[in-house]
Amino acid sequence: MMQPARLAVLGWCLLLVPAAHAQGPAPALPTAKPRPPAPAQPAADPAYEAARAAFEALPEAQRRAIQDSLVWTGDYNAVTAGTFGRRTYEGIVGWQRRQGVEPTGILTVRDRPALDAAGEAVRKSLRFTVQADPASGAVIGVPEKLLARKSPLPRGTRWQSTDGRVTLDTTSSPPGGTDLDALFERATAVTPERKVTYKVRKPDFLVVTGETPTGRFYIRHAAGADGIRGFTMSYDKTLTAEVDRLVIAVANSFSPFPNAAPAPEATPSATLSPGGARPGAGAPAPFAPPPLPGSVARPVATGLALGNGRVLTAAAALETCPSPLIGGAPARLTLRDPTGALALLEGGQHAQGAQPPAIRVEAPASGEALVVLGAEAKGAAVAPGTAGAGSVFAPLQPGAGGAPVLDRSGRLVGLVARFPATPRLIAGVMPPTSHALVPAGTIAAFLAQAGVAPGELAPAHPQGASLGAAAAPVLGSVVAISCGR
Repeated sequence: MMQPARLAVLGWCLLLVPAAHAQGPAPALPTAKPRPPAPAQPAADPAYEAARAAFEALPEAQRRAIQDSLVWTGDYNAVTAGTFGRRTYEGIVGWQRRQGVEPTGILTVRDRPALDAAGEAVRKSLRFTVQADPASGAVIGVPEKLLARKSPLPRGTRWQSTDGRVTLDTTSSPPGGTDLDALFERATAVTPERKVTYKVRKPDFLVVTGETPTGRFYIRHAAGADGIRGFTMSYDKTLTAEVDRLVIAVANSFSPFPNAAPAPEATPSATLSPGGARPGAGAPAPFAPPPLPGSVARPVATGLALGNGRVLTAAAALETCPSPLIGGAPARLTLRDPTGALALLEGGQHAQGAQPPAIRVEAPASGEALVVLGAEAKGAAVAPGTAGAGSVFAPLQPGAGGAPVLDRSGRLVGLVARFPATPRLIAGVMPPTSHALVPAGTIAAFLAQAGVAPGELAPAHPQGASLGAAAAPVLGSVVAISCGR
């Protein structure tokens, strides 16, 4: 049974999802609704594929460093997770064109040092300085050349541009002064002059972004033993191209409780390290005590319970976990599929009565709305996703490797193949990123090999159902897989 807090998280996820896609013309019979033909897949781009192969051959730290430099040069405005996609390719090509070199999308041994130097030059030109803010108690990066005016706030500090078009405010509240629920309600308030474009609320932090007719804003608050600390960055819309990259840099640098002891490894908040730098240093202190023996630890992967103690997951999610646990009990790897993409575990009594979902073998069309169910220590998180070519674009969090991906009718279209080993989090959140899928056809063949029959689609959940309606029948079958010592 999901905890009330998990139901609340599901509710927030539902608010993030746009209206369902419009359906085609009504069929003659209600039970014979035709599916629109899938659009033809574009031909492979040899230049893009060559650039992808070259990029993915690099160590992850170098891949993330390249993207970070592209952020500062203004050629890349996305999460620096080290994964290759169209934005990375276009960012490299754009930078190469400005340098007057062949725009191949492949950085040569001369290009890479030049790109790093260019990114560092921009940082220095803006005098981006990570500094302690005594008024709030947090540590934060400030582009001091742009935000030259500094003034005190009650329990915080304001940095502002001389023309007043860009403002960075820190804030803090002592224990008992306010709570995240009140701050979240205030931050997500919508008026005719204010629109929220993204929001997430977790037990120990929140992030909200939005815009007004003339401006944009980014809000982050974190809760810990010393109260609540956060910051807001707001800026004129006409400065978006310049300031968006600064928002990413500020969020990555933000450490709300720099003097707090690192969170215990087995707690979910231990993964919330801004920007992936100094693990644990920027994570809010957890409210809960360390887990008791036998409790569920932080997930390393997500599993889909099939009944009779069997759990399906992506094999890649277990590469660094020789001793998987389900519900705190040891699980045994019993079968891998011939491609090496899937693994079947047995053990524990979790979701004994679970039934496999219906499987949709045909690939979802590019841009089709999907649903991703990722396990957390206490339940499952529902995230909206968009189909790509063999991938899903979604805001997933650590532990989502193996997460089931459904279409809006509730049919399984794939599993998240893997999650980055060292994700680049922005303010503790993994922004929407493209994740490769293990396709439904591979899953169907594997289940047949294991003697597991797929489920049948419930008539109450037609194609085009809401996020919650599509996810509800499968939520109880999503299990967290942790790693034993």
